[in-house]
Amino acid sequence: MGAPPTITDLLAKSAAWLKEKGSTSPRLDAELLLAEVLGMNRVELYVNFEQPLNLAELDIYREFIRRRGEGEPVAYILGRGFFRNHELRLNNTVLIPRPETEHVVDAALDFLMEGEWSAVPAVLDLGTGSGAIAISLTAGFPEAVITASDASIGALELAQQNAATAGVAPRISFVRSDMFDDLDPMDTFDLIVSNPPYISRDEWAALPRDVREYEPREALYGGEDGLDYYRVLAEQAPQFLKPRGGLIMEIGSTQGKAVTELLQATGKFRAAGVLQDYAGLERVVAAQRI
Repeated sequence: MGAPPTITDLLAKSAAWLKEKGSTSPRLDAELLLAEVLGMNRVELYVNFEQPLNLAELDIYREFIRRRGEGEPVAYILGRGFFRNHELRLNNTVLIPRPETEHVVDAALDFLMEGEWSAVPAVLDLGTGSGAIAISLTAGFPEAVITASDASIGALELAQQNAATAGVAPRISFVRSDMFDDLDPMDTFDLIVSNPPYISRDEWAALPRDVREYEPREALYGGEDGLDYYRVLAEQAPQFLKPRGGLIMEIGSTQGKAVTELLQATGKFRAAGVLQDYAGLERVVAAQRI
């Protein structure tokens, strides 16, 4: 019987195996999963590179690597991820928050901070998922009253847990609603934010396996051309927005022109502009109701 494998041994072997299985970040994946098993951070792995694993640790790590090799995202294996310094519980009822969505939060905070509010501004996070946007807005602009809605009960339960962990749960109302369908028709908001499904049929087939097979399709697929939910937003958002209220939405990197045209065609928005992300790609459409 040979010596038990060390941290160095396992990282080298598991990273090579994950690369064969198609991981685009095999070494990082291996490090994150092993750090979880050992209760370390990634730096500590290298400080303790000669430390062997016991049998129980090895069994857990092998299971983690097996799941990752099958395509399951690391965030789902760990059961958590991060968004704007908030740790969020995650599972396959919600999308894994992406850094690109931070641009939605930035635009929304700018809108709130630049506004002259005679009353507490009311904000709707439509399709809240893990609660990443709602939690970030509540933390960034505590004066706002936030309503977070989602069609998925599982997503709402997870978002509520994340809001409680972040210490902002009392300032967010969680409502089950498929888009605007189940909202109180008398409610109006100063700002509506949304990261709706926007993957088109052609784009769906090209998604990485860990996205297409593991993240919830209903939170990704936006119909034949990816614009189904923007049509709903363009048509129905005005009745839920106060005059001069803002509408801020994440978009796919080629959808800026199409989404702004949908908004302008309603005749109910004063302006619609496209904001870029750090890579120079179209990422956010921001508009203001007449």
